[in-house]
Amino acid sequence: MQTRPPLSPRIDPDEVEFTAIRAQGAGGQNVNKVSNAVHLRFVVGASSLPEAVRERLLALSDHRITTEGVVVIKAQNSRSLETNKAAALARLQAMVDGVATLPKARKATRPTRAAQQRRLAGKANRSQIKQTRGRVGGAD
Repeated sequence: MQTRPPLSPRIDPDEVEFTAIRAQGAGGQNVNKVSNAVHLRFVVGASSLPEAVRERLLALSDHRITTEGVVVIKAQNSRSLETNKAAALARLQAMVDGVATLPKARKATRPTRAAQQRRLAGKANRSQIKQTRGRVGGAD
């Protein structure tokens, strides 16, 4: 099981709306009469998440986030409704955990002088190889 980042906020289950739906795929006659799959809906703007986490969550380019700022997750792996609810909630928590930690600031670096010389030597070598290609015997 994955561990959460130490400062990651918990999802309040009262802010999540679950809807039981019928699962897709194979399952015989049982799949046609039992609603065991779950749609989880989580309104990011109205949640108790910290403002910075909400902004980063809404900035994700994830197909599960609608243009209205609602996270929709479908879970249908299990035949148990409770297991599917727990799986959907775990996936939502994983999304929040992913944006809870600040991305590392990139430090600008420069190549070393030796790296620059190796690059230029490689380019000169390649240029020499290409110059030796061509017709044999000279221009008539």
